[in-house]
Amino acid sequence: MLATLTAMLTELIPLALVVALSPLTIIPAVLVLHSPAPRPTGLAFLVGWMLGLAVLTQIFVEVSSLLGGGLDRPPSWASYVRIVAGGALILFGVYKWLTRKHAEHSPKWMSSFARITPGRAAVTAMVLVVVNPKVLFMCAAAGLAIGTQGVGRTGAALNVVYYVAIAAATVALPILAYAVSGDRLDRPLVRLKDWMEAQHATLVAGILVILGLLVLYKGIHGL
Repeated sequence: MLATLTAMLTELIPLALVVALSPLTIIPAVLVLHSPAPRPTGLAFLVGWMLGLAVLTQIFVEVSSLLGGGLDRPPSWASYVRIVAGGALILFGVYKWLTRKHAEHSPKWMSSFARITPGRAAVTAMVLVVVNPKVLFMCAAAGLAIGTQGVGRTGAALNVVYYVAIAAATVALPILAYAVSGDRLDRPLVRLKDWMEAQHATLVAGILVILGLLVLYKGIHGL
């Protein structure tokens, strides 16, 4: 059981890192800190983001449980799902690498974050989890991986918490740091946002290819 949980946690780390390093994860977290009430707005955004990740991932855990007949044993089709997902991740990573010079900057609608309220920030964070295809796909992959590992209900819940903690780390760090340090972090956070806009495509491409290879290997190994 311990070996299974360890293998599961290792598989979840790359999935969570794709979410954590996405520009549409980090940049909104920085922008909400320039709102009229940055501390409560940032904390509300963080709560909404973590809640959205947890709910979305748990939905796919339950879907895999229904399709596989429960969470206590891996279904027979789990390896084939991993092979398909691994191949898709590799192809997407190659695509991101080939188009990295044309990666877009922050969408114009993000400028409205400068006027956002805490309530709207929480709702916006949950919406962003669903509408960002990259985050949606990673949560789906994580949920299906957890639900097909055969770790039981308690093990699945622990894995969801573990995945969300890593995936939300890059949102939590600047927001919690700002809650402590305040305006002193304004310039470093702006530099971080600019760097993420410039480098995110290369980072994500590399992570996707590595993740795809790992998932593909696990799927083939499980046949």
